[in-house]
Amino acid sequence: MWDKPRLLNWIANFLFALAVVLMLYAALFIVVHLPIFPIREVKVDGQLSHVNREQIKLIVAKHFKGNFFTLDLEKTRDAFEKLPWARNVSVRRSWPDKLDVVIEEHQALARWGNIALVNTHGELFQAATDKDLPVFYGPGDGVMEVTKSYGDYSQILNKVDIKIVQVTLSPRRAWEIKTNKGLQIALGRVEMEARLDKFAKAYKSTLSQLNVKVVYADLRYPNGFAVRKPVGLKPSIPKPLPAKASPIVPVKA
Repeated sequence: MWDKPRLLNWIANFLFALAVVLMLYAALFIVVHLPIFPIREVKVDGQLSHVNREQIKLIVAKHFKGNFFTLDLEKTRDAFEKLPWARNVSVRRSWPDKLDVVIEEHQALARWGNIALVNTHGELFQAATDKDLPVFYGPGDGVMEVTKSYGDYSQILNKVDIKIVQVTLSPRRAWEIKTNKGLQIALGRVEMEARLDKFAKAYKSTLSQLNVKVVYADLRYPNGFAVRKPVGLKPSIPKPLPAKASPIVPVKA
């Protein structure tokens, strides 16, 4: 090999170039790790109702390690996403000394029993709120299903000024809802929206005009539904029914 000058020149040039690259890398490594590129500003954007300044300051103090170049963006994002109300977080550097953070908060739609909150995407999250929210019950895999059905049922009942306060999906996929008027509605397992729509129309044209409060409606009939008024309430007909029974009145849709 020593009698091949061209090969020796090639090896020498390669080693020289490698040394230059290593020196440049070392110099760059030292420069970017010097405390001359600090992050001076953290800009947080998003429609924030629950994430506050104190929480952000705590994250900055605890998790911001390094300068503009060395800050671990993934760990920083994870720190923000641990906030109870944070659903999605994006973090990026903005030259020369700023960090841009965008936080999407959960929008609470309901409570999942007494376990968690449900957001508008049908996802569970752990947070605290004193807001008056409807309550959902159902199997563990039914959160998205209950959320969607709540929206569909609410759209129907809102037309007759009825608000849903509770939705229950049984393990057998049978539906039941409770309303702000003290009305409990059994929907069954099939044609729930069609049944509820018929009931809403009958409620608007007939039931709401009666001087009787309806506490229960069973919509699981093929051609109509049955309603029940409170026990002990005097009916507005000549012959009152016994107070100790809960009369069930069939209504054709």
